[in-house]
Amino acid sequence: MLNRIGLAATAILICAAGVQARVTRIVVEHRESPAFGGQSFGKAGQYEVLSGHFFGEIDPQDLHNSIIMDIQFAPRNARGKVEYSATFALSKPIDMSKSNGVLYYTVSNRGRGAPVASNDGRVNLLSGWQGDLPQRPDAQTIVVPVARKSDGSPLTGPVLERLIDIPPNTTTVDLGPTPYVGLTYQRPLTLDTAKASLMRRSSQNAPAAAVASGDWAFADCSTKPFPGAPDPSKLCLKGGFDPGSEYVLVYTAKDPLVLGIGFAATRDLNSFLRHAAQDETGTPNPLAGQLKWVISRGDSQSGNFIRSYIHLGFNQDEAGRIVWDGANPHIAARQLALNFRFAVGGGYAAMYQPGSEGVLWWSDYPDQGRRRPTAGLLDRCRASNTCPKIFETFGALEFWFLRESPDLVGTDAKSDIPLPPNVRRYFFPGTTHGGGRGGFSTAAPRPPNGCVLPANPNPESDTMRALTVALIDWVTKGTEPPPSRYPRLDRRQLAPAAKAAIGFPNIPGAPSPDGLVNPVFDYDFGPDFNYRDESGLITKQPPSIRQVLPTLVPKVDADGNDVAGVPSVLRQVPLGTYLGWNITAAGFDKGKICTLNGGYLPFAKTKAERAASGDPRPSLEERYGTHEAYVDAVKTAAEKAVAERFLLRADADRLVAEAAASDVLAEKP
Repeated sequence: MLNRIGLAATAILICAAGVQARVTRIVVEHRESPAFGGQSFGKAGQYEVLSGHFFGEIDPQDLHNSIIMDIQFAPRNARGKVEYSATFALSKPIDMSKSNGVLYYTVSNRGRGAPVASNDGRVNLLSGWQGDLPQRPDAQTIVVPVARKSDGSPLTGPVLERLIDIPPNTTTVDLGPTPYVGLTYQRPLTLDTAKASLMRRSSQNAPAAAVASGDWAFADCSTKPFPGAPDPSKLCLKGGFDPGSEYVLVYTAKDPLVLGIGFAATRDLNSFLRHAAQDETGTPNPLAGQLKWVISRGDSQSGNFIRSYIHLGFNQDEAGRIVWDGANPHIAARQLALNFRFAVGGGYAAMYQPGSEGVLWWSDYPDQGRRRPTAGLLDRCRASNTCPKIFETFGALEFWFLRESPDLVGTDAKSDIPLPPNVRRYFFPGTTHGGGRGGFSTAAPRPPNGCVLPANPNPESDTMRALTVALIDWVTKGTEPPPSRYPRLDRRQLAPAAKAAIGFPNIPGAPSPDGLVNPVFDYDFGPDFNYRDESGLITKQPPSIRQVLPTLVPKVDADGNDVAGVPSVLRQVPLGTYLGWNITAAGFDKGKICTLNGGYLPFAKTKAERAASGDPRPSLEERYGTHEAYVDAVKTAAEKAVAERFLLRADADRLVAEAAASDVLAEKP
């Protein structure tokens, strides 16, 4: 496999001699200068924001692009190329002599995001890449073609929709990936329900039962009784949906979008802004000659985009050059389910959703649990010498819900997979997805929507700001970053996701973590699916489950807090137990893990309160004694984090001030 990859990369380099990134036209439609209310940012001064569209074309015969699923079925222009258009927005110093020469590309998450200003003078960029998003003025979007056979007839394939927690008295639901309403739906080949299936399950432990084809319709019954008005974008059920049931719809769809073009469009825009003087119409590149380095960051879904983008070889542009010098996939444990027919790029590790089938680790590793050949996420970029420097950052919830375990210990969970020299890994113990709001309050936050436990306030943002600086310094100055810090098997910091195995204490009123972890299923999507690359054709819906792979999570201390990693200041001077899991309060998944939400179990304030409840965890009074002592502990923790380069000085000073103003053991006036 590696020899074939190497030969392909050599062929690409030989063929790429006169080829440029194929952004054919860039149109700046709006310029705000100065932006951000005219505020000045450090040495960079004032910023301006440019936004508009860029247009590109892709050669489907080029080896850089042929990996894109269905590119051979996309319509071509007179030059034999496949066209696309996408939005972009960038912020840059008005005086580019004050820029640090870094283009910082933020991969948009489901079209969201806006460019920001930076004291260090970096240029900040976002663009559209997800082709199944509707076109909206407030979103970063891309228009990609529909793939069809050469005779114009449709390409088809099975698709699956899983519906739960439908509101009471509902007769009609929209088709489209849930829970992210607004994504475009996969068009049915026919509205004949006899050629599709709808299964209903009344509870988690109940068997699935088929809904008769005459009892449901591709239709809108909101204004017209069943069978309603035919509508390929809606599903109507005679008598209405049961709010407590799960429904699984499988049907044959037509006209897939060539969603993998999103990878190429991202590659080509970044490369154009870095290297080109102008587009093919003579419009100047607004950043021409001003950039020395490009660094990317993506959170969650967009972090998965980064992992797949690198794995599929898109960090080499059509001229053979490296695109991103650095990359930070954050809170992202999987590959992105984008490059296969009828893909759903907005998936989030729910039941039946692909994303964890492929290579999930950076180093070459034999997939022992699934009996697949040795491979790694960096195989293609190593062969072409285009691997970026990588920071991989994630928290506790990624272990519990987003299937982080194979990234660290593989599919058999028997040993640590070593990191390659260009990768650093930082684990944030005791955080929810993306981190909490921070602060030093003894009042428990409200539970997240649909969850039992209070929201986890433990933040990641302070540490991420420091690590962003460290990644930029590593790329631009060669400054060695802080050493990786994450839980390891050889240090006995990982264990199966069970209360006894991880050492979770008996806290009165606290739920047990037993049975909560989101399993890593070994799905069978059929023989035409490329599991290594998360590409190809899915022919089996719903997929069968070959096996459940072993999953490990971090062990905890006597308070129930995660060990290992890079703790926030709040985690170092805790006010409670910060969990990477929560409990679903109601609905079909009641009692199961509450998807992307972590929980919080505050400490008792006094020794008497603790004794009365039987809580084994020392109270705030027993831990810190006084308000002043707590503030001193925060200051010590902050100084330690600054010294280790996990906290910026400005954030350290702010945190100490917040602790001083907090109600922790403060005397009431």
